[in-house]
Amino acid sequence: MDVLQYLDRIDYRGSLEPNAGTLRALQLAHLQTVPFENLSIHSGEPIVLDDRALFEKIVTRRRGGFCYELNGLFASMLTALGFSVVKLSARVANASGEFGPDFDHMTLMVTAPDAPQTRWLADVGFGDCFNEPLLLDSREAQQQGARAYRIDAAEDHLVLMQREGEGEWQPQYRFTLTPYEYADYAAMCCYHQTSPQSHFTKARVCTRTTPEGRITLSELRFITTANGERDERMLDDESAYQSVLREQFGIEMT
Repeated sequence: MDVLQYLDRIDYRGSLEPNAGTLRALQLAHLQTVPFENLSIHSGEPIVLDDRALFEKIVTRRRGGFCYELNGLFASMLTALGFSVVKLSARVANASGEFGPDFDHMTLMVTAPDAPQTRWLADVGFGDCFNEPLLLDSREAQQQGARAYRIDAAEDHLVLMQREGEGEWQPQYRFTLTPYEYADYAAMCCYHQTSPQSHFTKARVCTRTTPEGRITLSELRFITTANGERDERMLDDESAYQSVLREQFGIEMT
């Protein structure tokens, strides 16, 4: 793991002390520079859950990825900096509030050596979600901008909840604190790359956080959200798509 090259990829110039402030800054820097995208699936590029392969893709080739890739490599970088990181399995909620299978998502539990009793939920691979790590053991609402997050305890698992403004709380995913490794996610990673039932195989998507909001390219729809205002436009053709991908996300597909 070439940490300095990784930090350059996410345009991070801050402290490297393994503490809560650094963790917050690293997660935000990652979200603002490395897109969540499924372009490998639509270009026939196999996704390999291995640190070396992921470093070559995300850092060297300056691509993005989906949860197993982004959180997997982020975990390795945090570990190299001195954090303690555990990969967790999460079951993602659908629009009806029903949860998918185990290993549907990878999220992370992180602790810093100066405060090992304080556990954080960190995630750079869930698309439009919390920008800063959440206190894992708090059951109170944690406000981030116009959104609030809460981690509820329910029987033998925890549930990440999200609320927009004064709206209703909505489940995002549920998880346990059992530690896992890349091999445990392999079957679901294969499913999301190949199954017609996986939402990742249905359409190309590329999205990242910006200081003002978010930009998203969903097939030929380019969506910009800035300071609560949403703008959407249809691109003319594949050439325009590739231009936006290159200019807005720094991705050059070959």
